[in-house]
Amino acid sequence: MPTFEEFLAANQSYAAAHPSGLAGQPQRGVAIVACMDARIDVYRAFGLEPGQAHVLRNAGGLPTEDVLRSLAISQRALGTRAIAIVHHTRCGMTGFDDAAFRAELAAESGDEPGWDVPGFTDVEAAVRQSVATVRDCRWLPHRDAVQGFVFDVESGLLTRVG
Repeated sequence: MPTFEEFLAANQSYAAAHPSGLAGQPQRGVAIVACMDARIDVYRAFGLEPGQAHVLRNAGGLPTEDVLRSLAISQRALGTRAIAIVHHTRCGMTGFDDAAFRAELAAESGDEPGWDVPGFTDVEAAVRQSVATVRDCRWLPHRDAVQGFVFDVESGLLTRVG
């Protein structure tokens, strides 16, 4: 496991080539909601560079209340106009048992989580549901410009879900 000192050393190399002067508003006007899976390099998968998109990540790439809040800020305060939803093959949320997970957390900590972590069985159906959730969010002025994708973790290819 890398140490934080290794991270700081690696950051020195990164910082030497880091582009300065980037605007806070994403140049390409897009926000991407993706799974937190470490096999997905969202920027490279979409051919993007730093400063071109907002990337929001969580378990499953699901449009949770916090993701919708961030998308509202992204569109209303920072000028994004389009949203990509990205789920992927071989996701750990496939078949995830939310009730058992929540019960385990409550039993171990004594506190019931105030959130849920719904799993799914069909990744394309989950993408369609996520797109529908975002399109139904009245906080988003550009909620009609939402597209869903499945990222194949083996090939690196994105497939649009209609």
